[in-house]
Amino acid sequence: MLLQRDSGGEETTGLGSAVQDVSEGTQQELGPVTDFFNRLYDYFTSTEFLVKLIAALAVVLAGVFLYRVLTHGIPRVLRWRRNRAGRLDAEAVARIKRQDTAITLIRNALRYIVFTVVALFVISIFIGNPLPATAGATIIAAILGFGAQSFLRDVIAGFSIIFEGQYAVGDFIEVHPPQGTAGIVEELGLRMTKLRTLSGELVFIPNGAMTGVTNYVSGQQRFNVEVQLSDPEAVPRVLEVLGEAAELYVRPPHLVEREESAGRIRLRIQAGVLPAMGWLVEENLVSRIKAAAGEEALAAEPFTYKVDQANLQRIRQLIPETGEQALRKKPL
Repeated sequence: MLLQRDSGGEETTGLGSAVQDVSEGTQQELGPVTDFFNRLYDYFTSTEFLVKLIAALAVVLAGVFLYRVLTHGIPRVLRWRRNRAGRLDAEAVARIKRQDTAITLIRNALRYIVFTVVALFVISIFIGNPLPATAGATIIAAILGFGAQSFLRDVIAGFSIIFEGQYAVGDFIEVHPPQGTAGIVEELGLRMTKLRTLSGELVFIPNGAMTGVTNYVSGQQRFNVEVQLSDPEAVPRVLEVLGEAAELYVRPPHLVEREESAGRIRLRIQAGVLPAMGWLVEENLVSRIKAAAGEEALAAEPFTYKVDQANLQRIRQLIPETGEQALRKKPL
């Protein structure tokens, strides 16, 4: 083993001297990193950071409190006014739907506003001047915007739905394929719409995916069922089955018209069901009527159709009169 004598007269090995040189070089290279972590530790354990942290938490709690007060206080005030209004007519129901839609929009907007304001306050607490950080965040947001085109599309579509009044909170709508779902609008936001289906599921649909919507303004579908009978004795049997499963209907099936001519009896039955439950009339009710009447008593296959009498009258008024119809109305 090689021995060396140092200035103090002690003997050291050549290997030990090399290790000592490497250790000193490593300490010199890690010096800036060590200083950085030491300063970081001193900052996080300082009283100044603790005060700033408490102030930031206070701002966050104040923002959450303000958001909850605004989003819960406004609906309670409107609900109190509704209770005082007493009985509601069609105009009042439409006004309530508009109010509910406005409430959901306010909640949605407040979520973004409060978050932005709180974030700026927290940045100003720790940095002092938030403008450089805000400018940097704006640049980052602009870069991310190119990759968030679907988000922007949903927001733009949300504005179109709101300002055009396509539907409101409380309306029953049916979304055309590819979404292919139906339910009551529980929340209408800037980015998405929340639907509650008849079976209870909550469906989230981006506004940009609303390619086509059917709005059932009346909240129900009205069906007419035409039944042609050749045997008068089958009439009581047909009327008896109309009362079955009445709780599933908005308006239970009932007889509205009966005509007899040329040995045949024509029955016109009306029923109202929830939207997307047309099968209850078109399949279930028709099959029960056919089973009750019997094949021998049916003069023709029962058929169903949907007609709104008020809209039918309006359409008739828009149809131009023919020459023969005008002559009939012309006084002699």
